[in-house]
Amino acid sequence: MNFLWVTVFIFILDQLTKRAVQSSLSLHQSKPIIQDFFHLTYVTNDGMAFGLSMPGGRKVLLVLSILLTIFIFWFLWQEREGHKLVRLGLALILAGAFGNLLDRILYGKVVDFLDFMIGDFHWYIFNIADSSVTIGMIVFIFHSVFIETRKVSAESEA
Repeated sequence: MNFLWVTVFIFILDQLTKRAVQSSLSLHQSKPIIQDFFHLTYVTNDGMAFGLSMPGGRKVLLVLSILLTIFIFWFLWQEREGHKLVRLGLALILAGAFGNLLDRILYGKVVDFLDFMIGDFHWYIFNIADSSVTIGMIVFIFHSVFIETRKVSAESEA
């Protein structure tokens, strides 16, 4: 289960960066790192991804977050002998899920701070945990589409 170290590392990185932002910026304060491209902007999100709200409110979202995090951990455990990309993708998803779950438990909302923009286009502000979930999903989907599909095709031809 070596990929759990990936989960632990990303989780710690996520929590350290969130606490650094909380201690160095005021809520809604923005600090340009690369002017008009990348800023550190301290905001919070009490909803789901992209600030979407959950029917039933924050308590329902918290319960679902706990259940999904447990499911992802279970799935990673089930795949402990599976393909490395599947385990890596799940480890990254678990790290992000656990990082944002801890914020929801501690603060009732998630700390976000990575703020990218190009001209008038301004992306949603996010964090390391969100990035980890996104990259994990890309890895997982890549495996499913390009590797598992080839494996199934090769088995059906044999």
